[in-house]
Amino acid sequence: MSTTTISSSDPLTWKQADTDVHVATRDGEFAGFVEFDGSAHVTHDHRGTELGSFDSLDSARHALERADVPQRRPSTFPFALPRALRRRPRRARA
Repeated sequence: MSTTTISSSDPLTWKQADTDVHVATRDGEFAGFVEFDGSAHVTHDHRGTELGSFDSLDSARHALERADVPQRRPSTFPFALPRALRRRPRRARA
């Protein structure tokens, strides 16, 4: 399994997808979007998680830029194997 990490120093590129939707990409990869729901600009990250509601489009865009920092995921694999798995397999006696 491989993961792609995009530097947060690369700027976001914004495109207007509809009259009330603006989409952000970073280095060609989807980074999130801002939608206007009639009363506020709602920001969503690249997973669709809502980051907040803002009065202006600029504030909503800045929220995505601040939130789009790569996070290191915790490892689910233990650093030390259990004792039973660390032992060398024994040879069968003939």
